[in-house]
Amino acid sequence: MSGRSSLTRDGPGTGLAAPARRSRFRLPGGVRTAGFLAGVLIAAGIWLLALWLPQHSSGTSSGASSVASGVASAPRWQRPSVSASGLAERSGVRLVRVAVTGGGGLLDLRYQVVDPNKAVTVHEAKTPPVIIDERTGLVLNRLLMGHAHHGQLKAAVSYYLIFENTGNWVRRGSEITVLLGDAQVEHVVVK
Repeated sequence: MSGRSSLTRDGPGTGLAAPARRSRFRLPGGVRTAGFLAGVLIAAGIWLLALWLPQHSSGTSSGASSVASGVASAPRWQRPSVSASGLAERSGVRLVRVAVTGGGGLLDLRYQVVDPNKAVTVHEAKTPPVIIDERTGLVLNRLLMGHAHHGQLKAAVSYYLIFENTGNWVRRGSEITVLLGDAQVEHVVVK
């Protein structure tokens, strides 16, 4: 043994040859710019589709097909307009509050049951709960994770509904129409 480790390098020009370095292929500037712009346009298209799709995909099934099959009738979006006190008489619930929550992405609707027998209409398929923004006409009818109260409603108990506010269209101070049960209350100010 010569006292040299096999891991040390012999003198210059005496070891294994280093692998040849590959040159990096680089596209011309115009092609890179076009690729970048195409990527930005695709990303913008996906973003717009993500905003548009939730508002137009829910509740778009044909009401005629559901009636023809005998399953259920289409939900009603227009209901008799009443005052806040008239809502309690007609639908059996008192509107407590509508507030923006979840960083603007959710609307928290609180109501108190006055008459449990009339209040069952709040969760019926033909009269689902809905919020309509009066400025834009935007209809919010998607509840967070499909939440709805099941079971017997009790008098003097407050319940809540959390609506998805995709795109944060409804903001604090907005005037909305609330459809609960078989009635609607207009000009409710969001807190």
